[in-house]
Amino acid sequence: MEDVTARHTAPAPRRFAVHPRDAWFVLVAVAVVALDQFTKWIIRQEIEYGTAIWDLGFFRLVHITNSGAAFGMLQGAGPLLVVTSVIGGAAIVVFLFNPGFAHPLMRVGLALMLGGAIGNLIDRVRVGEVVDFLKVPNFPAFNVADSAITIGVVALLWTLLMQENEPSKSTD
Repeated sequence: MEDVTARHTAPAPRRFAVHPRDAWFVLVAVAVVALDQFTKWIIRQEIEYGTAIWDLGFFRLVHITNSGAAFGMLQGAGPLLVVTSVIGGAAIVVFLFNPGFAHPLMRVGLALMLGGAIGNLIDRVRVGEVVDFLKVPNFPAFNVADSAITIGVVALLWTLLMQENEPSKSTD
């Protein structure tokens, strides 16, 4: 007689999985969205459009808007930016919960990027433009969402470069 248990194979690994431990990364994204929207609300309420306050020479708090992408590119391309933000956000979610992107710093980077993308998407859908309010010399004004996206990209690239430079572990 044939042993039935001998034919039992292990289940295939899941490519996309959401676990309770992932809540931390979702909370990072939610915190970025909340901080971004709160700071933009304060700027809209307290600083007249086109003016600057709290000028420290190397840093100014301003109230301007941007109908384009980061750093003023693609001005007036709102519908295109909404579509690309939704597609990019969906891709980030897939990567965030993909076991291949399990390194904590990589996942924090993805969560920051997701929160920043959602924060700017909310403005684009709601009012057709994004409020920028942080200004340093020789650089376009930016906001919390832009900062989160930038920090997230740096964290993601750093992790990828560090993993690439790690010696491969042999199974010998």
